[in-house]
Amino acid sequence: MYKLFLTGLFLLFFYTVSAQSWEVGASSGGSGYLGDLNQSKPYKLSNIAFGGLIKRNLDPYWSFKFSLLYGKIAANDANSDNAQFRQRNLSFFSQLAELSLQTEFNLFKYVPSISDKVYTPYLFAGVSYVAFNPKARYKGEVYELNPYRTEGQSANERYKTEAVAIPFGAGIKYNIAGKWNIIGELGYRTAFTDFLDDVSGVYPNVALFTNGTAAALSDRSGENTGVYIGATGTQRGDFRKRDTYMFAIISLTYTFITPKCYVFK
Repeated sequence: MYKLFLTGLFLLFFYTVSAQSWEVGASSGGSGYLGDLNQSKPYKLSNIAFGGLIKRNLDPYWSFKFSLLYGKIAANDANSDNAQFRQRNLSFFSQLAELSLQTEFNLFKYVPSISDKVYTPYLFAGVSYVAFNPKARYKGEVYELNPYRTEGQSANERYKTEAVAIPFGAGIKYNIAGKWNIIGELGYRTAFTDFLDDVSGVYPNVALFTNGTAAALSDRSGENTGVYIGATGTQRGDFRKRDTYMFAIISLTYTFITPKCYVFK
């Protein structure tokens, strides 16, 4: 996967050197998550996000973008509006690191300092590589959840803490001055994993755990009440095959334009 993105980055730089217009910038905003511990609030942000981007503008409508974003996602059943979730009492948090290659399409003809339009809405889609590592706090200590195989996975079945994702979304660009742009964007990523939150299927048979901490992290429903609901084979996750994460970001970019770009007008 790293080789794929390095190849894409090399090609992007190659075309950037010969391009009539290219763009660099920095981004900041928020990150969020939709999955087994947050099934109904796609607008909920968990924490801050930041990163940078390099873009090759092919013409006033189409662009290729390489971006690097860092964020954090989290959810806690104890804070849910749903009584069943509160009884389940699972929680997690995870850092995210994403490399992404995207195609953007401007709805209006847009070249900073050249085109008549000083703003444009746009759509984007692409492919991403995301690294994650779900953790939870238990009795005052932080535990990486993957090594404990909380759904009874064998050593060979442990999920990977990296995945491919499909980013898609929309935004708006505004030419604030000269070749400077401010860009607002909301994008979702459908990840090809159901373990961003360490929750996916059913409760395992905790009697088979040889590690007491693993058993405790698998079923946390009785921590406050002493009544545990995680019967073997009963539902632990939502059975959807993929989790989703998102970034809501604002970027400040500068566009480098050669004289040839005046043919865009």
